[in-house]
Amino acid sequence: MTSYTSSVVVSAHNTAETMGSGDMPVFATPALVALMENAAMMACRPLCGDGETTVGGSISVQHLKPSPVGAEVKATATVVAHEGRKVEFSIEAFQGDVLVGKAEHTRFIVGRERFLGKL
Repeated sequence: MTSYTSSVVVSAHNTAETMGSGDMPVFATPALVALMENAAMMACRPLCGDGETTVGGSISVQHLKPSPVGAEVKATATVVAHEGRKVEFSIEAFQGDVLVGKAEHTRFIVGRERFLGKL
């Protein structure tokens, strides 16, 4: 199975307080979602041809535990299904040994030029 792990250190730039998704100095849910999507995007690279990339279609996230400034959060996206242009993932995010988030995510393989041409 194809998988990829992305990581980030919680800083003042990605807290709920700074991002406006809350008022506490902990890892923001939107930052967790971005980390998870990045891991999935990177896991898709071997599935893409020349001139192709992926775009997010849907994500269902559970943010289970807070992470303080200075903590490293790692998200691993694993391909669970791949049919044509549709790629589905299971994603888990950990701070050390603690599961802090999980998600189900769908991405679609698209041609870059064609996709941007539709804007």
